[in-house]
Amino acid sequence: MPVTTDLATRASALLHELAGPDAAFREHQLEAIADLVEDRARVLCVQRTGWGKSAVYFIATALLRERGAGPTLIVSPLLALMRNQIAAAQRLGIRAHTVNSTNRDAWDEISALLDADAVDLLLISPERLNNPKFRAEMLPVFAERVGLLVVDEAHCISDWGHDFRPDYRRIADMLARLPQGVGVLCTTATANDRVVADVEEQLRIGGHQAPLVAYRGPLGRSSLRFEVVQLPGQADRLAWLATYLNEMPGSGIVYTLTKRDAEQVAAWLTAHGVAAEAYTGEIETERRIAVEDRLLANDLKCVVATSALGMGYDKPDLGFVVHYQAPGSVIAYYQQVGRAGRAIERAEVVLLRGAEDRRIQDFFIEQAFPRRELVDRVLAHLDEVGGEGASTPELTAIVNLGRGRIDAMLKVLDVEGAVSRDGSRWLREQGSDWAYDAQRYEHITALRRREQATMASFGADGRCLMRALQEELDDPDPQDCGRCSVCTQPRYDGPLDPGLVREAIDHLRSQPLKLDTKKMAPDPEGRMKKIPAELVVEEGRALARLGDGGWAPVVQTGLREGRCADELLDAVDRLVRAWNPPVRWIAAVPSARHPQVIEDLAQRLAGTLGIPFVALLERTGERPPQREMSNAALQAANVRGAFRVIADPPPDGCLLLDDTRLSGWTLAMTGGQLRRRGCGPVYPLALATAF
Repeated sequence: MPVTTDLATRASALLHELAGPDAAFREHQLEAIADLVEDRARVLCVQRTGWGKSAVYFIATALLRERGAGPTLIVSPLLALMRNQIAAAQRLGIRAHTVNSTNRDAWDEISALLDADAVDLLLISPERLNNPKFRAEMLPVFAERVGLLVVDEAHCISDWGHDFRPDYRRIADMLARLPQGVGVLCTTATANDRVVADVEEQLRIGGHQAPLVAYRGPLGRSSLRFEVVQLPGQADRLAWLATYLNEMPGSGIVYTLTKRDAEQVAAWLTAHGVAAEAYTGEIETERRIAVEDRLLANDLKCVVATSALGMGYDKPDLGFVVHYQAPGSVIAYYQQVGRAGRAIERAEVVLLRGAEDRRIQDFFIEQAFPRRELVDRVLAHLDEVGGEGASTPELTAIVNLGRGRIDAMLKVLDVEGAVSRDGSRWLREQGSDWAYDAQRYEHITALRRREQATMASFGADGRCLMRALQEELDDPDPQDCGRCSVCTQPRYDGPLDPGLVREAIDHLRSQPLKLDTKKMAPDPEGRMKKIPAELVVEEGRALARLGDGGWAPVVQTGLREGRCADELLDAVDRLVRAWNPPVRWIAAVPSARHPQVIEDLAQRLAGTLGIPFVALLERTGERPPQREMSNAALQAANVRGAFRVIADPPPDGCLLLDDTRLSGWTLAMTGGQLRRRGCGPVYPLALATAF
């Protein structure tokens, strides 16, 4: 349907208020607004980052409210986006509010504003849709009153999207409840043909006769220049960042795959005169906002971030995006690099490949879906307990999954109708026809593996880097960009200063890790109980973290070859002297895989420190490797009774050496055994720790 003159005139005036007097609609923006306002259609916009998807739903909201429609509800996973969106909406006089993980207590206030029709636009996180109280009490209210439903980052709806989130499945409930005459807008920048078809199918839920319209634009970004640099070692990548980052235009983002690496890289850059801050999903809200604001104001050269600073962060003049490690797919990569170059002519995008990329990607892929036998065990237990249900801690005692993974599994089972939640307890959903869909899980895992392989070939198969991204996203018109390092020549692959690389190695090795004290432990039934104070071990230390680019490779070499190098002994000696725990003797945890290595190192360390080594612990028999235990209940059970103290220990403080700390329960429980037999304070020391 052609756009009416009246609507076009009013929409243009709103665009000028939002983006300035010179702003003009991009291709398909005005058409999408007209579809939502005039036809109350269901619209899917698959457009490149920076196209202006938010302008569509802001202006549509203003126009619909002027026509007496109810408020707009936006479902978005992006806290950074929410804050930016509220500020932008206010420029149009739109009364915008949000409910998310950072302000749950504000719900009653916002509910009252909704009752008074004093809210024009409400942003909620998808987790709200998975809250039983919200679904029971508020979802029906929204279904009755909402004037426009917006699903931001709609690829999250799809099993086939790179960032599928179970909470998004609840959107189907909302779509089914919507009355006729309510428009729906789904937006994303990262959807290939398979994802588009899946989202379009879900848009038909409850749509009856509502028109379904899709707008798909080109994904090429003329402002971005891509380059891939092969630097397997973390020290080389740190040296590269210190060498090149200050040459990059403006300010930008350095992405890492893990929280630990974000903090490590930020510390290194700060020490080398680069204004940097770490940004992860675990930092407190106030600091997160402060970091975002400092980057917006160009007070920082870069933010070193995990994917927590991803899809929704809006800084139009972001000058560069560098990846310290590669994400698992070119789709996720395109999403992140799309932050750069939105309102400037040139932005640099550099991917630094690392040796650990595959290992970290494998972890995320392998954790996505639980094995059938684990699901069956949980459901069988819920069937057994019946109406009493079971808490998550109780379930961890019977299934070999970590708390995060079992939470994710229960969320999927909840969304798919196999279980339900009553307060803190989980119940089997009676009458459910749910079945474990092994074929779907296998297909999705196979897709993830293909995406991983495609990412591994990115920059190595001779294709233009921009074309490779467009082709993976099924862009209808992929073209060579003429700017990337493949189309022209590399710019950032020069030799690194060997002294700077050596300094980076020292940086990776210079930060001994604190080992937290365990004050609670699971009993044989999985219930957490307080450990008696007289049996609690002290805060410990580890020389390295598994997978780091510092001492971890040296530790692994020593364990593999049967003797730790003198270089490693010197490092452990320096760690203990700097730490200076009040110990008078050393013991060692007998290692199942490397018994002679650890005892030999403990004896040599005792010699350098001038205190005796006392062999007091021995294994009682074979146990499964602790790495195969995925939660505290099973980890503690695996250690319980696995060691014995063969003689009364000295009454003084003890340094307790272990090779690798995986769960912490081995050191906590063997240390507790020594304390029970009369030992003084026990100070754990691990060569490497998993976390």
